[in-house]
Amino acid sequence: MIQVTHSYAKDVLVVVKLIKSPARGFRSLAGQFLVFQLLVVAIVLIAVAAVSVAQSTREFREVRGARMIAVAENMASTPIVRDRYADVGASKVLAPEVDRAVALSGAGLAEIITPSGTVRVSSDPLRIGREVDMGPTRADEGRAWFGDLTIDGVHSLVGEVPILADSGDVVAVASVSERYPSVWELMGASGERLLFYLSLGAALGLLTSWLLSRRIKRHTRGLEIAEIASLADHREALLHSIREGVVAVNNEGDITLLNDSAQDLLGIAGDAVGRPVAGVGLDPAVVEFLLSGEDGRDIVIVTRTRVLAMNRRAATSQGQRIGTVTTMRDSTELAALQGQLSSHKSVTDTLRAQTHEFANQLHTISGLVQLGEYDAVRDLVGTLTRRRAEISDAVTQRISDPAVAALLIAKTTLAAESGVSLEIASASHLEALPPALATDVITLLGNLIDNAVDVSVGSKPARVTVSVDDHEGLTLSVADSGPGVPEHLRESIFARGVTSKSEVPGGRGIGLALVRIVTTQHGGTVEVIDDPSGGALFVVRLPAGVIAEKAAHA
Repeated sequence: MIQVTHSYAKDVLVVVKLIKSPARGFRSLAGQFLVFQLLVVAIVLIAVAAVSVAQSTREFREVRGARMIAVAENMASTPIVRDRYADVGASKVLAPEVDRAVALSGAGLAEIITPSGTVRVSSDPLRIGREVDMGPTRADEGRAWFGDLTIDGVHSLVGEVPILADSGDVVAVASVSERYPSVWELMGASGERLLFYLSLGAALGLLTSWLLSRRIKRHTRGLEIAEIASLADHREALLHSIREGVVAVNNEGDITLLNDSAQDLLGIAGDAVGRPVAGVGLDPAVVEFLLSGEDGRDIVIVTRTRVLAMNRRAATSQGQRIGTVTTMRDSTELAALQGQLSSHKSVTDTLRAQTHEFANQLHTISGLVQLGEYDAVRDLVGTLTRRRAEISDAVTQRISDPAVAALLIAKTTLAAESGVSLEIASASHLEALPPALATDVITLLGNLIDNAVDVSVGSKPARVTVSVDDHEGLTLSVADSGPGVPEHLRESIFARGVTSKSEVPGGRGIGLALVRIVTTQHGGTVEVIDDPSGGALFVVRLPAGVIAEKAAHA
């Protein structure tokens, strides 16, 4: 079995820094994150550039398209063009006009084309006489048009205007075109400001990514993804395999860790992790300890079904308090053994008291014999015999179980030594019990009687009344002549789990807590009320099937 200490539990939660070799480079978690961030920055920059290029392209098409139409209209309205476009030597006569159009507009190509698509005049002599695709032009219908066409394999912006005869018919088309600029030219056209902002964004993105990767590396102690996953798996396997319960609570009072043993000991499910301590149905004493208990000292806390030895320590990280870690052990069986030992001790004390009493009586008898007072000896022996018989008969006539009867006789003698009269109620009745149940009944009665005798010492009259009834289930009642139990303490008095009476003023420590645990284990109830004659009345009720069930198991 693994012995858990607070330092060990804390070590489980601390990541040990590992020495990394430079050869690992971008394979590390921080390196991968840096690459990822750089990729994001690159994507953002590309997106910004794409938007800028698209915007510049749209502006180029709108502005230059209008310019191309204007130049084409100017060329089409020139009288010499309208008069000589059909001449055989038009290519030479009109060459200066198309060259002037190119020069004025900054276009790449200016041409005069027949409506059927034959180039008559061109600023590029090699294109004269070619048949070209007019594309979606509307110039052959008498309307000006600009749009995109591919000219000699080059994506170009084209403006076309019809040349009209006096009759209004379209006799030719004036065409002016300019190739689309490249991406770099478009970005350059956006101005130095765009390039400055892109460069600044890239620099800031790189710096931020590098700083963030350094921060991640520092907070993960240089561990990589596989190492972090392995560490988490080992931690979970370790914490959930140990017998001791472990509960971690953060500074806000929320449960951050709960292993299997703690779930079993506290009677809560694993979904309590992440929820407030006060909202998962824990015993109030446990909630109080987890939130405000003392650090570094074992505390015994009794719930309705268990006795828990708990210890709470503060958890820190890098000098900062991050919460508390509480370990707990199940001491229920130990508490039960303590109760049984207390019962056997009371029998031993009874024998000791009787030995002392018999020694005094024998000394008296011996003295009377030496004095020859034989009649006085006879009378003394008779009196002692009757008194002993009365005590035994008062118990055995009502209590048939020998173990319980022996306990009551022993407690009667011990109570008398403390000046307290212990009486068995006349209506009491108890048949012989199975050995296992008899042991638990001894534990219940022994602790209740001891508590009653303690609080009755010094009262007038000092008495304790015990009632046992097995007609419907099993009912054990113990009334005392003490000061009673205040109503606001009648529940908490059973939850006080300490190691000595001095630690709980007015209580017997683990005794009453053990009474509730044993009662709960049998499915019964225990309560304390005011006795009609004064003092407190403790009543334990066990269900009817307990005796039969214990007898069957026996």
